[in-house]
Amino acid sequence: MSRPLLEVADIFRQHGADFRRTQALSPEQRRVMWAIEVCRTSELGGHLDQCDACGYQRVSYNSCRNRHCPKCQSLARARWLEARLADLLPVPYFHVVFTLPEQLAALALQNQRVVYNLLFATAAETLRTIAADPKHLGAELGFLAVLHTWSQTLRHHPHLHCVVPGGGLSLDGSRWRSCRPGFFLPVNVLARLFRRLFLQALAAAYEHDKLTFQGTSVYLAEPRAFQRLLASLRAREWHVYAKPPFGGPAQVLAYLGRYTHRVAISNHRLLALAEGHVTFSWRDYAHGNQQRSLTLPTEEFMRRFLLHVLPRGFQRLRQFGLLANRHRREKLARCRQLLGSAAEQPDTNIPLPRDYQALFQTVTGQSLLLCPACGAGTMTLTEFLAPLLGALSRPPSHSPAAPQAIDSS
Repeated sequence: MSRPLLEVADIFRQHGADFRRTQALSPEQRRVMWAIEVCRTSELGGHLDQCDACGYQRVSYNSCRNRHCPKCQSLARARWLEARLADLLPVPYFHVVFTLPEQLAALALQNQRVVYNLLFATAAETLRTIAADPKHLGAELGFLAVLHTWSQTLRHHPHLHCVVPGGGLSLDGSRWRSCRPGFFLPVNVLARLFRRLFLQALAAAYEHDKLTFQGTSVYLAEPRAFQRLLASLRAREWHVYAKPPFGGPAQVLAYLGRYTHRVAISNHRLLALAEGHVTFSWRDYAHGNQQRSLTLPTEEFMRRFLLHVLPRGFQRLRQFGLLANRHRREKLARCRQLLGSAAEQPDTNIPLPRDYQALFQTVTGQSLLLCPACGAGTMTLTEFLAPLLGALSRPPSHSPAAPQAIDSS
């Protein structure tokens, strides 16, 4: 894929300083801005390669490796996907999406760690409970869940993507139980249990003073107001969506690659930066998946982008059921045995490649060792380039006001 003409880093470099002076940003949001701005620049240092045939020299600067950086996900995704090979089963897989109602968006943004953890826990409990019910499947599932917090237009839209095999291990471990062809579990049953479990957990978090309320949500600190919110959420339908199955392991890996290490917006969606405005493309799923464009003031674009910065150390990819159990290998081996595919189990003792050059060639199909000038020589490392002194210090974390979550509207 060719290098995009415009990057999020360009927007931050040109307009980030003014934005930081006028906005109350959290330390983590400031760290993300700084990391994206200095990624693959002399600030972080790098190395010099030279062709052993023609003498051509190439400078390569280090990446920031921040999980919110649009430029730093491809190699991380490749390594993660390779590690998942041992977990895949030769069965169709389903994609199930759990979405929080819009009324909870502001509360979730102000209590990211608490609410997002509740989303993971209750969605997982929902899938495992319904799957274990003999009326539906009567089996233990093993599945992956990935948190996304954005819509196509970068608004705050917390939802969980779950990739689930079309079946599971019977509760006594004696057989593999498959879903009906083309059908996973009833989404209306999943949605109602998810609603009940999440609201119960949210009420418990409120009772134990684990929630904070700011801005437009401050009125919810009053118990009767919070109870009214819970009542209104119980009275509405919640959305759980299950897509049709998409084949076996090869298709699953390709599909996972689209979701696991995605950031709020890729650089290739950026169209223009001019006169203080950013234009980017987005897909209108509500109207036939049409491609559209949206222009926002740079301040609004940066505000929306930073809505999706997760708390430091928060895990946005998690595995549950068969995949989370400490006996995972044994249970997956049992599943393969029951499916008659024990011989297809990947050799998990093969070490993953740590060489970024090999991973880069796997991801892009291009070799970093081949000289781009003469096409015959080999690029060899000749010199390390030290980071600039300013890059060694931590980015500033102070704000003109007390740090708080940016408004989700």
